[in-house]
Amino acid sequence: MSVTLLQKIALVVTIIGAINWGLIGLFQFDLVAWLFAGETSIVSRTIYTLVGITGLINIGLLFAHTED
Repeated sequence: MSVTLLQKIALVVTIIGAINWGLIGLFQFDLVAWLFAGETSIVSRTIYTLVGITGLINIGLLFAHTED
């Protein structure tokens, strides 16, 4: 099973989300909220939702067989 383009895009978005969570954990700085006028703005909430969805998409990578 090969990794699809959707999974690659989802992985990039998930990594960006992980970096944001790292910033929150280390510095109490939410980059998404800072860029898009607060954590309750519709844009920020959309980005948080997309990161969550891409995380679910990436569950498939756990079960993908690698071809050696």
